[in-house]
Parts: sequence; structure tokens; C-alpha cells
Amino acid sequence: MTDEKPTNVWKELVTSWDGAEGFISENKYGAKMLIGKDKDGNLGIGPMDALLAGLAGCTMYDIVDILRKKRQIPVEFKVRVRGNQRLTEYPYLYTAFEVEYLLWGDNLKDKDVKQAVELSEQKYCSVGGTLAKAGPIHSTYRILKPGEPE
Repeated sequence: MTDEKPTNVWKELVTSWDGAEGFISENKYGAKMLIGKDKDGNLGIGPMDALLAGLAGCTMYDIVDILRKKRQIPVEFKVRVRGNQRLTEYPYLYTAFEVEYLLWGDNLKDKDVKQAVELSEQKYCSVGGTLAKAGPIHSTYRILKPGEPE
């Protein structure tokens, strides 16, 4: 038995059509996401929105993990992600992205938040690394006091 890490891993989920306008994606853990509309007409996440959600979730996961190690835990954390989608020809691709990090906390240090954002964007976030091949990702961050509006 070796302790070698694999060099590649296949990720998989299964998406099933509901027979109308909805598609349910499910991962191996049973977590589900509605793409399109369910049979009652309730809207789910659009496929291109799912890419943005993946970027937000990926980078947030990294940043929270890094800040926890620095004992810099926000009381609230949001990420606003925007994608500039070209609509002049098929496929309608994203050509640029904007990410705004909003962190609330009394004792968050600017240098630690900045470093966490940079490490996520430049080293750890796989979704960001993938989407960066489609277009530039520009980001900003703000540290707010608890209860302070966006």
C-alpha cells in the first residue's frame, strides 16, 4: 500500500429530466439541484447560473477555511458573482467575471482577508481556475461591522 495521491479524479453527478421543463442533478451524496422549472412551474437554477454558484461556493469554502486557521472567523459572509455573457453568437459564453466578497465581523484583519482571497483565487479554487480560462476574473472585498448594511 502506498501513500501516493492520485494524479486525477473523475467527478460525476447524474441529471434526470422530469418529463416537462425541469432537470434534477444529483451528486453521489444525494444532494440535489433543480435546473430549469419543476412541474409546478417553480424556477430552479439556470445552467449558466450554476457555474456562477460553483465559483462562489468554491472560493467561499477556501476563504472560510483559511480564515478559520487564522482565527479570523466572520459572523456573516456573502459573495456576489456576476458573469458577462456574450449574446451575439452561440454558444452564449461568459467572457468576464466579477466577484465581490462581503465579510462581516468585529475583529477581521484586512491583511488576513486579503491573503485569504488571494490564496483562493490564485491557488486553491478549482472553479475559478477553470472559469479564468473563459475570461478574466476581477474581484473586490469589503469588511463590514456586524449589522452594517451592504
